[in-house]
Amino acid sequence: MKGPAIFLAQFIGDEAPYNSLDGLCTWAANHGYEAIQIPTLDPRLIDLALAAESKTYCDELSGKIREHGLVISELSTHIQGQLVAVHPAYNVVYDLFAPTSVRGNAKARTDWATDQMKMAAKASNHLGLPAQVTFSGSLAWPFVYPWPQRPPGLIEEAFAELTRRWMPILDYFDEQGVDLCFELHPGEDLHDGASFDRFLDLCDEHPRLCINYDPSHFVLQQMDYLQFIDLYEDRIKAFHVKDAEFNPDGTNGVYGGYQDWVDRAGRFRSPGDGEIDFNAIFSKFAQYGFDGWAVLEWECCIKDSEQGAAEGAPFIRSHMIQVTKRAFDDFAGGVYGLKTNRKILGLE
Repeated sequence: MKGPAIFLAQFIGDEAPYNSLDGLCTWAANHGYEAIQIPTLDPRLIDLALAAESKTYCDELSGKIREHGLVISELSTHIQGQLVAVHPAYNVVYDLFAPTSVRGNAKARTDWATDQMKMAAKASNHLGLPAQVTFSGSLAWPFVYPWPQRPPGLIEEAFAELTRRWMPILDYFDEQGVDLCFELHPGEDLHDGASFDRFLDLCDEHPRLCINYDPSHFVLQQMDYLQFIDLYEDRIKAFHVKDAEFNPDGTNGVYGGYQDWVDRAGRFRSPGDGEIDFNAIFSKFAQYGFDGWAVLEWECCIKDSEQGAAEGAPFIRSHMIQVTKRAFDDFAGGVYGLKTNRKILGLE
């Protein structure tokens, strides 16, 4: 595992040092991070179209970041991925994420998002990045609770359409040699293992269809986030270090009662302040040989972002495991062969 890295999306602002790539790099390096995960919609951080077109630009961008003692962990296309598939109920709010030229035109918005995803795949290739993180978008999410009774075939058709939209993108990522890692997240059609499995089957087990593991979203859904690693370790290619807690009471639970984050039963916390067992998570990743980045995604309804960022790098570093190259009981071993083994078994 590599790290610590930090996702910049939650820290971008209008004032220094948060309003430029140089400023954010200096800030991240001073906090002890070794890599940055870059959202691709802000031109202050990256010119995505130019990155897709020019290897020279990407080399210069990487060099600029290396001057700060950092590298890029992954590119993020969460917003563009979200806009690949939008149910009409969300048209108005998701239009705010899209350029004005495609607002009010669902097809044009999807086409724009698809082009963005392909540009990001090419940019990742030019930057030498093996993985990228994103969202799936949501056609079926308004029907996540089965009441009113869902018409037969409704979810099947939603996922069939999701597959039609994503397969050309996945194929393009394959051409670029980049894994596309979906963050399984409430609000997305891919939000848990069951929905991921449905999509994976429809995509014929596409080799580039992977997962950005974020345990906080599984706590809020009351899933077993540790067994999830056992089940999907071969598909997990990216990792967001984000904490959460779940405190249900007589007034609200998983659904949260339309309350703001601080009042919900399930809420995000800075790493170490929630209930997630990161010792167990890092142990499992060490066991399975995960070699991606451990990336802080700061989201907390209580703690200030600056404190969260300052605490994040040492938190990640303290949990990273250097995998042993020898067995702890090698001191008691010996030299054996087939003849000795057969003798031990009483066969000689």
